[in-house]
Amino acid sequence: MIELSKHLHAAFHDDRTRIYRYVQGSIWGLIVVAIGLLVAEALLPDDNPINEVVLVADRVLLTIFVLEIVLRVGSLRPAALEVFRRPPMGRLRTHVVARLTYLLRPIMLIDILAVLAVFPELRGLRALRLLRLLRTSRVFRYRNPFAIVIHAFEENGLLFALAFTVLGVTTILGGTSFYLVEIKQNPDVTSMLDGIWWALVTITTVGFGDITPVTLLGRIIGGVLMVAGMFTLALFAGIVGSSLVNGMLSIREEQFRMSDYVNHVVLCGYDESTAILLAALASEPELQGSQIVIVDDHERPRDLSPGYLWVQGDSTKESELDKVRLTHAAAVIVSGKRDIAPQVADARTILIVFTIRSYLDKNRKHVKARREALHVVAEILDSENVDHARSAGADEVIETRKIGYSMIAHAVGYHGTATAMSGVLLSGSHNVYIGRIPGSRTEPITFGELMIELQLSKRGGLIVGIRTADGSETINPPKNLLVQPDTQLLYFAQEPLLETA
Repeated sequence: MIELSKHLHAAFHDDRTRIYRYVQGSIWGLIVVAIGLLVAEALLPDDNPINEVVLVADRVLLTIFVLEIVLRVGSLRPAALEVFRRPPMGRLRTHVVARLTYLLRPIMLIDILAVLAVFPELRGLRALRLLRLLRTSRVFRYRNPFAIVIHAFEENGLLFALAFTVLGVTTILGGTSFYLVEIKQNPDVTSMLDGIWWALVTITTVGFGDITPVTLLGRIIGGVLMVAGMFTLALFAGIVGSSLVNGMLSIREEQFRMSDYVNHVVLCGYDESTAILLAALASEPELQGSQIVIVDDHERPRDLSPGYLWVQGDSTKESELDKVRLTHAAAVIVSGKRDIAPQVADARTILIVFTIRSYLDKNRKHVKARREALHVVAEILDSENVDHARSAGADEVIETRKIGYSMIAHAVGYHGTATAMSGVLLSGSHNVYIGRIPGSRTEPITFGELMIELQLSKRGGLIVGIRTADGSETINPPKNLLVQPDTQLLYFAQEPLLETA
C-alpha cells in the first residue's frame, strides 16, 4: 500500500520522475483528442450518425479526467507532515485541510469546471481543457503568461477573498431588504432568491430589467446598491490591477504569513548576483519543486521570475521573519551583499543569523514539533568573520570568495584541477552527499570492509569520508579504521544513493 502511494505521488506530483512525464503526456494527448471531439461535434450536422460515437467517446474521456483529478487529490502529500509530527487525528485533519486547499487553487478549479461538462447544459466548459495545455512551460520559450496570471491570483488570495466577501454580504443584505419591502406589492418578486438575483444584477451594473422596484423604499434600496456597485467594481479593478503589477505588498506579506506554505527555502538578502544563486538552487535535484521565498528590504525587482515569492522586510528584525513563516521552512540562506563593503556585509549576515536564532528560541512550540532543526546556511565574504558566523548560530558557513580564489590559485600550479572541482561542486554532475549506513547494524566495522560491503562504485558512487556522531569529519580514512553504526558516510555520486539522516 505504501509503495502504491509513493508511485501515485510520483505520477501526479513529482515532475522529476519519468512516470510523471508519461502521465502528463498521456493527459495532454487526451485533452487534444477531447478538443478535437468538441470541434467535430460543432461541425457535424445533428442527424449525422457519427455524433453518437463522438458523445460516447467524450463521456469516456470525461470519466478518465474525473479519475485523474481523484487520483491527483488522493495522492497528495501534505507538506506539513514532512516537517511536523502529528497524532493520528492531527494527521487526518492535516490531510483533509491540505486536500481542500489544493482543490481551491485556481488551476484545480479550472480542471473541476472542465469535468462538469458531463452535464449536457455545461458541455461548453470542455474548452477549458485548453488552459491545461497552456500551463506547460514548453509552450512558451521564456515566460508563461498563464502561469504568471495564476501565480498572481494565488499570491493575492486574501485580497480576492475580501472582495468576494464584500460582494456577497452586500448582495445578501440588499436582496433580503428588497424582498421584504417588495414581496407584497411586486408580482415579479415571489421568493428570497428573486430578491438576491435582483441585488446581484443591480450591484454588478448589469440591469437585466426582469425585476424592477415598484415601491419608493425599493427604489431607495436600488439606488444604494447602484452606488455600492460602483465601489465594488472599483475594488475588483484595483485588486486585479495590483495583482498584476505586484502592488499591495503588505497585504501579500500578511497573506503569506497566514498561508499554508511549509517546507520552503527562505533566502535573506538580494542583489544583482543573487540570480546566480537562484539558478543554482533551481538546478539542485533535492530542491526542485521547493518554493523559494526571498526576503529583502527593497521592492521586488521587475526582472525577477514570478516563480519566486518576494516578501519585503528587514531580516534583522524578528517581527519581519514572521512574515515568511520561518518556523515552517526547511532551510534559510543568508546571502552576503556584494554592493557594500565585505566587512559591512558580513556584519549584516551575522546579525541576521543572531536574529534567526533568537526568533526560533521565542517560538519553541513550533521548533520542538519539527522532525529536524531548521538548517541555517550563511555566506561570509571575509575569512576573519567565519568563526563569528558560527558563534552566531549558523550551521554551515560558506566562504565563497576564498573558495573561488583558492581554486584559481591551485589551477595555476596544477592545471585542470579547477575544471575537475567545478564538476564536483556544480549541480548536475557528481556531487557530495551525506547518508547513513544502511541496515540495522549494531557492531562497528572497518572502513575497508564497509566499502566492500556497500559497493557504491557499482552504482556510480565513491565513499570519500565519514562524519561521526559528534560532527567531526575524516576525509579518506584508513581502511582499518573502525566505523561505528551511527556514523554517516560522505560520498561522491550523481544522485543520492544512501538514506539521509
